[in-house]
Amino acid sequence: MGRVRSTLCMTGGTGDASYAQNSLLQRKALSKITKPLTEAAIKELYATIKPQTRLVIADLGCSSGPNTFLAVSELVDAVGEFRKKATRNSPEIQTNLNDLPRNDFNTLFRSVDKFNQKAKAVDEDNIYFVSGVPGSFYNRLFPSESIHFIHSSYARHWLSQVPKGRTNDAGLERNKGNIYIANSSPQSVWKAYLRQFQTDFANFLKIRSRENKPGGRMVLAFVGKDESPLASRQECCAVYNLLAMALSGLVAEGLLADSKVDQFNLPKYNPSPQEIMPLVRKVGSFEIAKLENHERQWESCPQDADGRTSNALQSGQNVAQTIRAVAEPALEKHFGDAIMEELFTRYAKLVAKHLTAEKRKFVLNVMQLTKKRHR
Repeated sequence: MGRVRSTLCMTGGTGDASYAQNSLLQRKALSKITKPLTEAAIKELYATIKPQTRLVIADLGCSSGPNTFLAVSELVDAVGEFRKKATRNSPEIQTNLNDLPRNDFNTLFRSVDKFNQKAKAVDEDNIYFVSGVPGSFYNRLFPSESIHFIHSSYARHWLSQVPKGRTNDAGLERNKGNIYIANSSPQSVWKAYLRQFQTDFANFLKIRSRENKPGGRMVLAFVGKDESPLASRQECCAVYNLLAMALSGLVAEGLLADSKVDQFNLPKYNPSPQEIMPLVRKVGSFEIAKLENHERQWESCPQDADGRTSNALQSGQNVAQTIRAVAEPALEKHFGDAIMEELFTRYAKLVAKHLTAEKRKFVLNVMQLTKKRHR
């Protein structure tokens, strides 16, 4: 895997394995964690920039499930609430929905009419326009200083490409048997992933600074880690290390060549706040208004008094379905579709066993940035 533009996307459609049906974890984060920061940011923006005729919003990495219009609805509702309190006329709202070209935009656009009807029921004065913008958010997407508010949830931890090893571009040097950072990964792998994140995030900030209006806002929510150096032991990595174990089981039984696993590495990185803040300061175009860490459970099956999942088998299957909706297109392109059912059946069992061991959580970073005004 090199650049992810042609390989990375969520599973489309509305079937049992689709992202639309397996994104409850992300939906809860939008409702409970991201929403307060988003509402505060949009109201601050509306009060300071005071858009009279048009408010332009961009949702980066929108995917194609119901979460897309949940995020948009919350933004629009926040604007409407503030507008009514301030007794101002309603501006026209332009919403730009962005994802990679392989995203299922057809399913997404079939939800537009339902969204418009709901929005009109809330406030008949609202006027909305929705556009799809296919492309990588590591490239320019919009005209200069055209966007008031940028939102991105559960997308910014994806990298522009798999970090390059010294020996080839298809995988990371000596990261054998792994598909991401693991306890057995050498320091060169850790450094390669961190280096790629630093390059990508700095580039992302520079590009958005050109597109965001002075005084504009940006809210980003993405899977991360705390400041502990033992990042590979954390849940942000464990969920994919278990997937590597499932692949290794197929190798052991002769169902898959070990070279295929060695050549596959996920293009993602889960940063800590200590890795984020220096990059924001270095680029210099944005100020950090807020940066929060939230612990999240892998999924919401009932837990016992000790915090262990009480129905581990069902939980394992739920987590496996969530990861399948996110990772299957890339896995299928590399390994083929013949092993997918067996792979995720084994993966669900490994996750179930993992969940019975102790309380399992991961970290979600949520940050609010403000574009600096021209001097």
